[in-house]
Amino acid sequence: MSAARLFRPASRLMAASRPIAARSAFARPTASIPAFRSYATPSGSKEMTVREALNEAMVEEMEKNEKVFVLGEEVAQYNGAYKVTKGLLDRFGERRVIDSPITESGFCGLTVGAALAGLVPVCEFMTFNFAMQAIDQIINSAAKTHYMSGGIQPCNITFRGPNGFAAGVAAQHSQDYSAWYGSIPGLKVVAPYSAEDAKGLLKAAIRDPNPVCVLENELLYGLPFQMSPEAQSDDFVIPFGKAKIERPGKDITIVTLSRCVGQSLVAAEQLKSKYGVEAEVINLRSIKPLDVEAIVKSVKKTGHLMSVESGFPAFGVGAELLALSCEYAFDYLQAPPVRVTGAEVPTPYAAKLEELSFPTETLIADYAAKLLRV
Repeated sequence: MSAARLFRPASRLMAASRPIAARSAFARPTASIPAFRSYATPSGSKEMTVREALNEAMVEEMEKNEKVFVLGEEVAQYNGAYKVTKGLLDRFGERRVIDSPITESGFCGLTVGAALAGLVPVCEFMTFNFAMQAIDQIINSAAKTHYMSGGIQPCNITFRGPNGFAAGVAAQHSQDYSAWYGSIPGLKVVAPYSAEDAKGLLKAAIRDPNPVCVLENELLYGLPFQMSPEAQSDDFVIPFGKAKIERPGKDITIVTLSRCVGQSLVAAEQLKSKYGVEAEVINLRSIKPLDVEAIVKSVKKTGHLMSVESGFPAFGVGAELLALSCEYAFDYLQAPPVRVTGAEVPTPYAAKLEELSFPTETLIADYAAKLLRV
């Protein structure tokens, strides 16, 4: 075990103390995503951050089902590394909210065993980069058991935590695992963007008899979104395999996920103001299963497709989206589909190099304009 992992909490606190002004605008998601009002609207919606939505989802499911428990590093007494599990220990006690040692292979294996024994664990990774320590348990034990048992032995477990790009934490903390887990039969994989996504997808994951990876994004945790009256209900769930049209359009389809949804919405507004282009932005929400029908339906209308993700270009989510579009919507495409991805490099620590390694709003808009030749 490296020294860096032993001092992980301290390094997190030091990273959090850096002055925000020293970072680029790219590293501050609130700079490019519209702010929301802090009070309820006449329609009954209310404001909630992604962090609060995830917390509410776990509270509701733990109250509904006494077999649900949460285990991970610092989830209990410290209230979670990102405060997603804040208050759970006081509410449900130490038998259902459990701090683990820094040993992902150990506590992940423990929770998989608990799931096979009939409990409903929520296994939190401080970052999915460290879930690499538990890749055998996630794939060989959790993902395959339901199939290998002929449907007799379910494995109801939820793996959750931050995934992908996070500002100023370098290569070993900023990798996107969407394509990794999305390629594994037996795993369901979701990537929430908004507070409603976070609550509805996490509740669906906890209730599902199969193992589910909920790939959150650290930079989204503190962002506020409006929650509709439906989303405030204890029974609100978002079914897997159903994408959401975040912005309707007629000229180009932009398919994206996680934090890149917000960037794509900003880019769509730039395209409209600069070129009069109406871009349709689709929030995948679910990576496995994938809503191919929604993508094909949109491409039939727009004739152009662009995927946007923060992962690596090779064998990524964007590569799969382009392959599927050519397979099922080739006759409707007026130009070859394109993808905007992260760079083919380990994430740099230096701020300016980091900024060049991931999609920006301007880059997304420029690629779309080039595709449309405007």
